[in-house]
Amino acid sequence: MIDRKAAIAAYKGRKPAPGIFAVRCVKSGDTWVGKAPDLATIANRIWFTLKNGSHTNRDLQAVCNANGVEALEFEPLEAIPDEDHAATRERQLKEQLAFWQNKLGARLL
Repeated sequence: MIDRKAAIAAYKGRKPAPGIFAVRCVKSGDTWVGKAPDLATIANRIWFTLKNGSHTNRDLQAVCNANGVEALEFEPLEAIPDEDHAATRERQLKEQLAFWQNKLGARLL
């Protein structure tokens, strides 16, 4: 069994991996793209808010309510190298978000 304190320390010590992701509804064909400061944790946040009916994107919440959360798929699209400067990282995230939105014909999350 893993020591709980060691597991917590390892989690807190990991570097976040910012990037771009997509959420797709396999039943309706709708796609949303978003940016996240950490791709490893954003999916849990999205599923939690959708299951509780409290997601801030009303369109995504409506599709989830109509088709069920099991009809949605999460896909990491691109990891952005973690730069030393937050402004550079944020600019890259915005540029890549626009790229993926246009490429997939997706709505913003």
